[in-house]
Amino acid sequence: MDKIDPDTREEVQQNAAQGLFSHLLELRSRLLKCITTLLLLLLMLMPFANRLYSGLAAPLVAHLPSGAHLIATQVTSPFLTPLELAFYVALFISMPVILYQLWAFVSPGLYRREKRLAQPLLVATLALFYLGCAFAYFLVLPAAFRFLTAVTPQGVDMMTDITHYLDFVVWMFFAFGLCFEVPVAVVILAAMRTVTLDQLRSARRYVIAGAAVLAAIVTPPDITSMIMLAIPMCLLYELGLLAVRWLLPAPSAK
Repeated sequence: MDKIDPDTREEVQQNAAQGLFSHLLELRSRLLKCITTLLLLLLMLMPFANRLYSGLAAPLVAHLPSGAHLIATQVTSPFLTPLELAFYVALFISMPVILYQLWAFVSPGLYRREKRLAQPLLVATLALFYLGCAFAYFLVLPAAFRFLTAVTPQGVDMMTDITHYLDFVVWMFFAFGLCFEVPVAVVILAAMRTVTLDQLRSARRYVIAGAAVLAAIVTPPDITSMIMLAIPMCLLYELGLLAVRWLLPAPSAK
């Protein structure tokens, strides 16, 4: 075996080091763009933090009994809790920019087929997460609060702490946003050849059972909220099966 010339070896090492350094510089640049976008949006939203919280609290306030209201149990909660919500909203709005910067960083290392599959998956991931959050806010939360206020024992005043309410709603948004990613997860599993389309079809009964169990864990303890999560998850699973047929070529018979 021929020995590698020392000068050639040193040149290869220098090129590798320069390539790594350039990737690190690009990563830093894209992270700075993400952070700058997030901070600018946060600064723009801070004057409207109280209005944002009022809008977030609307599903609960609409179902509170007469005379009941939200309370703040900590001294700094009236200031910090709306500010925390403004940060979440800024992050929510800036997600397209963050995902674009992530895509721009990793896409040069992908093959053409991988790019063709990854682009619609990224768009679908973002759209489905937003759809899950909207579904939770406009449909699930009003139904859940209607149930919770109806079962409040007589003599008990329902006055929720604003920080606890924010934590609960953010958890619901995150949970529903992730649960609505079922089609993306199905396509990724099929693209990795982990499962076939026929196996996915035959797993429907297990998916229905799993969706029911997950809905019982994630949602508030009322049957309406559970159904409102379990049924969309099953429908989204079927959408994932259609996406597999559209996006992925059928394996050739050997």
